[in-house]
Amino acid sequence: MHRSPVRRLAGALHRRPGLRLSALLSAPMAWLVLAYLGSLGVLLMSAFWTTNDFTSQVEYVWNTDNFASVISDPVYRTVALRTLGIAVGVTVVDAGLALPMAFYMARVARPGSRRLLLVAVTAPLWAGYLVKAYAWWVMLSHGGVLDWLGGTPGFGVPAVVITLSYLWLPYMVLPLYAAFAALPDSLLTASADLGARPWRTFRSVILPLAKPALLAGSIFTFSLSLGDYLTVQIVGGTTQMLGNVIASDVTLNLPMAAAVSCVPVLLIVGYLLAVRRTGALENL
Repeated sequence: MHRSPVRRLAGALHRRPGLRLSALLSAPMAWLVLAYLGSLGVLLMSAFWTTNDFTSQVEYVWNTDNFASVISDPVYRTVALRTLGIAVGVTVVDAGLALPMAFYMARVARPGSRRLLLVAVTAPLWAGYLVKAYAWWVMLSHGGVLDWLGGTPGFGVPAVVITLSYLWLPYMVLPLYAAFAALPDSLLTASADLGARPWRTFRSVILPLAKPALLAGSIFTFSLSLGDYLTVQIVGGTTQMLGNVIASDVTLNLPMAAAVSCVPVLLIVGYLLAVRRTGALENL
């Protein structure tokens, strides 16, 4: 007696659980490839088009003029280097703040206090992005809170780094907290028994084990800062980042905006490839 294709598929899935799991995941994976990789492909393809100078309409004429302008124009190079510097600065600031915070939460604070500290760290994530950015605009402005405490850096690159560091700090704290909480107590005890001082234990034992989590957090802070464009509009003054250039070119010169968009994509892909061998991606 012949069974229907549906029943044959159901029987195969029952006999082979691995096939069942792969069949269930095939549709989401196909959608992931189509939505993300497909959109990146369209972005790259549109960067080879051109725009009519008179009508501002996109013309499907293939050329590399947009990429040549991005590479040769000193304005784009300056903005790209500034954006990269801000992303690196935010990552360094967040790492310096998150290391002691996460270590205290995971290894020093009492178990009951850890929950409260976790809530305190994650609570800002529930607030709106613009609310937090404009709150920093108030604090950084003349006559604001920082001005009362002794001086404000004003609006510019330092203000952008400060604001973005606050916005992305939880993404650095949480992976480090998980890594510090998973550290075996036996390693710390062995280090103390061998005569290592606390700083030597932290530098030689704890930090190397937490390095993958630190790099995992840096992926978030680096990539999110690299693609941000609203914060710099709020607290950056006249400062521009790649996101601002892309946003301003979208309406007037879409192919040029696509070519500029390839710069942060390449930077993020390069960073991911650099940290891939460290195991950082497993801590995401």
